Amino acid sequence: MRIVIALGGNAMLQRGQPLEAGIQRDNIRKAAEVIARVAQKHEVILTHGNGPQVGLLALQNAAYDKVSPYPLDVLGAETAGMIGYMMEQELYNQMPGAQIATLVTQTLVDSNDPAFQNPTKFVGPVYSKEEAEALAAEKGWDVKQDGDYVRRVVPSPLPSSIVEVDMVKKLSDMGALVICSGGGGVPVRKDEEGKLHGVEAVVDKDLTAALMAEQLGADALVIMTDVPAVCVNFGQPDQKEIHKASIQGIGELDFPAGSMGPKIDSCANFVDKGGRFAAIGSLYDVEQIVEGQAGTWITNEVEGISFYDNSAAAEA
Repeated sequence: MRIVIALGGNAMLQRGQPLEAGIQRDNIRKAAEVIARVAQKHEVILTHGNGPQVGLLALQNAAYDKVSPYPLDVLGAETAGMIGYMMEQELYNQMPGAQIATLVTQTLVDSNDPAFQNPTKFVGPVYSKEEAEALAAEKGWDVKQDGDYVRRVVPSPLPSSIVEVDMVKKLSDMGALVICSGGGGVPVRKDEEGKLHGVEAVVDKDLTAALMAEQLGADALVIMTDVPAVCVNFGQPDQKEIHKASIQGIGELDFPAGSMGPKIDSCANFVDKGGRFAAIGSLYDVEQIVEGQAGTWITNEVEGISFYDNSAAAEA
């Protein structure tokens, strides 16, 4: 199968961990070990988030006041190269002789997208309320609550197409494991003459991964997060893990807009456009998820919703 795997930010940095290169390297090494096992059986296109990394670069960027701060699209490209390099190297170490390519890809967005008027995408480290408010006043940031902390938010417009998708397909057809669309891809817009220009934003990586999977004609989309499966009645005595669900079945349930909701929407959209299945689950269960033995599948091969017997998952 051709599978698009979307790594969540937790694959590189656990919440609360310092943004140290060594810590990210250790986490990426663990991720590479499990991804390599899937890549030895299937064609893999790998995407990843970049929220903490692009936020850190923005802070480092702002600290040097001899030049104007670099825009978010440039910082996004830098993170795609940095994370791609680490992931590529660790995958090589797991699969000596494999063909692996990191490609910085551009994601086309609409410059009139309403997201530019309502920033929602979290980037950078977490702060206390007092720290965040001080930084917002100093740097002109938008900040919002993220769980028990506060983080910077930036616009997150919807992706409409991936500029380099044909090149990704060519590389995959040649047998390469392709690492691309890092952080949702570098957001760009087209002017009236058809020329591309960077946009000050960060695109949601799950939405871009679903779009990539659709445009590549992939068999499956697998979104990795920090929970074993999607839950209903989360935190209640009757909490249950969803095993498999149809688009209609999953659509009848409500999920948090700021966490699991966009992942469900991305999966459902991919299956609706012809994908065999989309799945959500833990990175460390990815082999079992691909086989339908773990995680939550969304697929038109079933009707309604089926559950695992013993639920122990948590909502993202």
